Amino acid sequence: MTDLPTRRSRRLAEVSRAREAAAGPATVAIDLRAPSPVPEVVTGRRRDRSTEDATRVMGILNVTPDSFSDGGLHLAVDAALEHARHLVDAGADIVDVGGESTRPGAERVPAEVEQQRVLPVVQQLVAEGVAVSVDTMNASTAERAVDLGAVIVNDVSGGLADPDMVHVVADSGVGYVVMHWRGHSDRMHRNAEYTHAVEEVRREVEMRVAELIVLGVRQEQVVIDPGLGFAKQGRHNWEILAGYDRFASIGLPVLVAASRKRFLDGVGSPAGAPPAERDLATAAISLLAAERGAWGVRVHDPAPTRAVLDVWDAWRAARS
Repeated sequence: MTDLPTRRSRRLAEVSRAREAAAGPATVAIDLRAPSPVPEVVTGRRRDRSTEDATRVMGILNVTPDSFSDGGLHLAVDAALEHARHLVDAGADIVDVGGESTRPGAERVPAEVEQQRVLPVVQQLVAEGVAVSVDTMNASTAERAVDLGAVIVNDVSGGLADPDMVHVVADSGVGYVVMHWRGHSDRMHRNAEYTHAVEEVRREVEMRVAELIVLGVRQEQVVIDPGLGFAKQGRHNWEILAGYDRFASIGLPVLVAASRKRFLDGVGSPAGAPPAERDLATAAISLLAAERGAWGVRVHDPAPTRAVLDVWDAWRAARS
């Protein structure tokens, strides 16, 4: 059996070869006249694992000036690309590129600005062989990113912010992360009221997915995200994590996106510490999510999450 370090080396070598082969930015044309096969990164195996149930690591790339954890650090294209390569080298299976902050209180930015930030990054990463997700609520941004080769649209609004999004996703056949959403970041805190958070969020996610399928999105394209931190107070986030099985029972892949969020403050690190000090707590949640069968975890720093998942993979392999 191939050991984990060897498989990691092979994966990094593949990406390195693709980078060297990319003489210039290349575009990937998508024929929107007929649905394309759902990308394997959504439905099949992780590129560095032999089992289809292995949890994917989605690395966060914020090409923004105002994200809560790393705003402004990767705003320039060169800085964004450098960080994306670091994410892959640290173990990310997918790089999730976003150009609009959705931190609590954030205001919207024009789609044109968002595209200026993310499209050059998406284009070059695709040319280097990286599996790219675009984190956007704008259909026009999603469409252009998919034309450049993005294989997943990660939409925190689940298509509610832009009614044209469903057509882009349905026509292109890409993977689609549908998050639980109760309004934009500048007002979502007003909607953080639940009697039974797990059941209410589950019902709203299930209803939204049903609407999308009626409108033409295929079930196999969909990954659901319960929306930790979005229109939720701290206790709601913990209830949702504890109630993971209720979301899995919908029968769709689940993405857990807890990384560095405010509800982790003081859990595994001193209260009031910078968000980056929440990475160990994030890795612990990643492991617990993987044990429960999560499709993926979305993290700022893949290294600690990759480490715990590698240990868990080795443990499972020894049992089989």
